[in-house]
Amino acid sequence: MTAIRTLCFATAALSSYAALFYRLSQARRSWRDGAYRALIATLLLQCLTFTMGAVAMGGGGFLGVGNLAILIMHLAAVAFCVAAQIILLRWAATDEAAARGTRYWLITGIVLDVLLTVLFFLADGPGRPASDFDGTSRPLLLTYLLVFIVSQAVPCVTIYRQCGPYARMTDNASLRQALRMLSVAAVVLFLYCTARTVNILTAAAGADIGAWKLASNVFSASGIVILSLALINSLWGPPVARLTEWARSYRSYRALHPLWRDLYEASPDIALEPPGSSVSDLNYRLHRRVVEIRDGWRDLRPYIDRETHTAGVAGGRPAGGASGEAGAELRQAFAEAAQIRQALQAKRTGIVPDHSKDAGDFDDRDTDNFVAEVAWLTQVAAAYSKLGKAS
Repeated sequence: MTAIRTLCFATAALSSYAALFYRLSQARRSWRDGAYRALIATLLLQCLTFTMGAVAMGGGGFLGVGNLAILIMHLAAVAFCVAAQIILLRWAATDEAAARGTRYWLITGIVLDVLLTVLFFLADGPGRPASDFDGTSRPLLLTYLLVFIVSQAVPCVTIYRQCGPYARMTDNASLRQALRMLSVAAVVLFLYCTARTVNILTAAAGADIGAWKLASNVFSASGIVILSLALINSLWGPPVARLTEWARSYRSYRALHPLWRDLYEASPDIALEPPGSSVSDLNYRLHRRVVEIRDGWRDLRPYIDRETHTAGVAGGRPAGGASGEAGAELRQAFAEAAQIRQALQAKRTGIVPDHSKDAGDFDDRDTDNFVAEVAWLTQVAAAYSKLGKAS
């Protein structure tokens, strides 16, 4: 159990140092920014908190004082929470509101640290076994532990409540992503506070919950890793966004293949280049696939029967349907897919319908927005495949 707890402290410390070193690399161009300095202070306190946690797991005293590493860890954790609040204020609040909130949190942090220090020594913290800090029935030390947990839980709640509105207010995508991750970290760290409270109270009552005691350490390490990632999102955010966009484009490219294949077989001239399986230039290939689907669709205009606009739709429509705008869009996608399937069959047999749709364009779905175009054609392609399975 001790090894797992030490590993959790080490994981939290390493993620904190990684975030600190990355942010320090930006000091030359960012040091004059107050929010940047607050961020560096927060990361320093975060590193100190979990470094002292790892030291405390080694047992013995620190600088010749018993359990001093635990006290420093707790004092740094309080200061770290205060600094995190200040960062949030500087990110999202006006200068006046940020200054007012900063003063409030600084005073609160100082008062809490003084109170914890007084309680620590009044409870003979240096002379107590380290295990007493996991939970004890001694009133002063129990009060110390509960005050510390409250000092951690309250900032988790306030950060969570503030991150959502602030994320909706900002137009900065990177900041919005960081705020959302901070809200997740706040939830996980609040779970740490809950689990830690259970550990303290059960130990005070003389109950042993066994391996469940480790839940607080796991929540703590997980929350700090998420928090560290939120504070360095400018490092990993853009590459992850590019990877996510590539994956989304690849899914669309694959989803459009059945529709494109049948249109290509009916009108080979729509392809600018011979078909290939490589996706090395996915953006270009996806654009070409959309253009070729539109060209193939346009070639089918003489074979599209105006009188069978919705024919065959019901057979392939998902059970239950949909309502509102989404339902109307889904019905249109199935109707267009049914027309394409009927037109392909007509072209193969050479039979031109009496009421062919040989003029006009793509109704209200001919858009210059490429993202919307891909999304629409993907719906039509999905409906096309479902109609093929149903037939």
